[in-house]
Amino acid sequence: MGPKDWALFSIGERMQYKRVLLKLSGEALAGNQGLGIDGEMLTKISSEVADLHKLGVEVAVVVGGGNIHRGVAGATSGMDRSTSDYMGMMATVINCLALQDSLERKGVYTRVLSAIEMKEVAEPYIRRRAVRHLEKKRVVIFAAGTGNPFFTTDTTAALRANEINADVIMKATKVDGIYDKDPMKHNDAIKFDKLNYLDVLSKGIKVMDSTAISLCMDNRMDIIVFNMFEAGNIQKVVKGESVGTKVTLEE
Repeated sequence: MGPKDWALFSIGERMQYKRVLLKLSGEALAGNQGLGIDGEMLTKISSEVADLHKLGVEVAVVVGGGNIHRGVAGATSGMDRSTSDYMGMMATVINCLALQDSLERKGVYTRVLSAIEMKEVAEPYIRRRAVRHLEKKRVVIFAAGTGNPFFTTDTTAALRANEINADVIMKATKVDGIYDKDPMKHNDAIKFDKLNYLDVLSKGIKVMDSTAISLCMDNRMDIIVFNMFEAGNIQKVVKGESVGTKVTLEE
């Protein structure tokens, strides 16, 4: 192990979380334009991920596909649900390839692993292979959801996080945590610093879908909801600083 490797190991030792799964929505890549991929936003997101990787943290990413799939909402109206969901999975692959390219232009080695086989553009998802890539300090990007219709990318994030033994799920949003109502519409919205899984389910708080929350609860996988677009937040989370809202089994 060289001096640079020891430096990364030393930095990583100070992190509260050493292996994380970052959940990004497709809408985040669209930025203010609403649909498609905004180049400036893609660069900003990849820079945050690259900075996290440089800290020595093992990073896996799940990206949604809403920025592309919702763009064809008119065409999918009345469509068979399974067909529509498969189209959504294809949309996530486009986003994952865009994120991979942006990261690699910053010198970060990445691998895209797809739940639907498409060997020309991505590796097939194999759990042991994903873990090995992480151990080799490559950013792993999970594409095509779970490979099954009727499951969201939130559920994909919960599933993959448990499969790779991540320390935490980091859900990136445009607000700084979970509120009792939409803070963009209500000035009196109250922010939660910590929530129990059962509170999220019983109160219908929109953090992730109920399948994802139940999976995290059953496997004691914490979720931290935070504003990724505020500079430095992503590093504060992995260092254990109080940022955003933590969803946990603890009271």
